[in-house]
Amino acid sequence: MTPEQIALIQQSFAKVAPISEQAAVLFYDRLFEVAPSVRAMFPEDMTEQRKKLMGMLAAVVGGLSNLDSILPAASALARRHVAYGATADHYPVVGATLLWTLEKGLGEAWTPELATAWTDAYGVLSGYMMSEAYGAQPQAAE
Repeated sequence: MTPEQIALIQQSFAKVAPISEQAAVLFYDRLFEVAPSVRAMFPEDMTEQRKKLMGMLAAVVGGLSNLDSILPAASALARRHVAYGATADHYPVVGATLLWTLEKGLGEAWTPELATAWTDAYGVLSGYMMSEAYGAQPQAAE
């Protein structure tokens, strides 16, 4: 990721932060719509889970300029996800859901450049997390 991409991501997330609760609801509603099988991995009451999602995103976005600062937490998160039943096939679905949520939340501020920046950032982080969770980077099923 370039410094320009990092700046775009951080600026766009600053616009999402004030609507973080709605963004988290959008995210999980969409995730459960496109991947209903993952619903069982989550608690019935999603209030705390939504807060955790937005807190994790805030930490990641804030740490993009110094990836080494967020990698230990990403590694631990990846391992916890395995214990919850997450597989490598879930990562692309979550990524697509995140991008969809950001596009809906940002409206006209969602540009092709911003989409590329977020896609690149998610690719870097999810690739790292999959390697931490499953060893050598697995190929997700197409």
